[in-house]
Amino acid sequence: MINAVIDVSHHNGTSLDFNKAKADGIVGVIHKASQGMGNLDALYKTNRKKATAAGMLWGAYHFATGGDGAKQADIFLNAVGDPAGVLMVLDFEPNTAGPTMDLNEAHTFVTHIFQATGRWPGFYSGHLIKDLLKGQKDPILANCWLWLAQYGATAVVQPTWPTWTMWQYTDGSDGKEPVKGIGHCDRDRFNGDEDHLRTLWLGH
Repeated sequence: MINAVIDVSHHNGTSLDFNKAKADGIVGVIHKASQGMGNLDALYKTNRKKATAAGMLWGAYHFATGGDGAKQADIFLNAVGDPAGVLMVLDFEPNTAGPTMDLNEAHTFVTHIFQATGRWPGFYSGHLIKDLLKGQKDPILANCWLWLAQYGATAVVQPTWPTWTMWQYTDGSDGKEPVKGIGHCDRDRFNGDEDHLRTLWLGH
């Protein structure tokens, strides 16, 4: 297990220093690219250039809302840009500003990404997917690797997945473990070593 991934968005500000983050042990960055039916993260392109110039692995996530899953997938793919080397993720959590994506829309989204890229995206979720599925397994979402959102000392995985691949264990609000060049932020453990992380990320 390594603690070498962060996820950020425009909410983290305009002065992120990815060279300092890399020197502090961060290997990969997953950045918000889009949300719902058309909202794009204004800092995605800028931060992608900065992070890749620093030699970091780059990923992108789409914040899901209620609505057509295929259209949201297309919006996300357009926001991502060149998908080469980009780890893609569906962020499936409650939407406090409007409708929340349902399971059918999530199925459509992840399947559309697979059909467009040949790779299943990661699936980020915490209590929402546990509440919806209870103890049942979802055969479509099982194709996706799990990025578990759960703060605390113990990771509890929904039965669709044998284990978590990434675990977002803090959002930085506890004041612990700031990242140099970034500050307090979402931090993510990877369930493997750096070689396995790069294999997941780059698809080989």
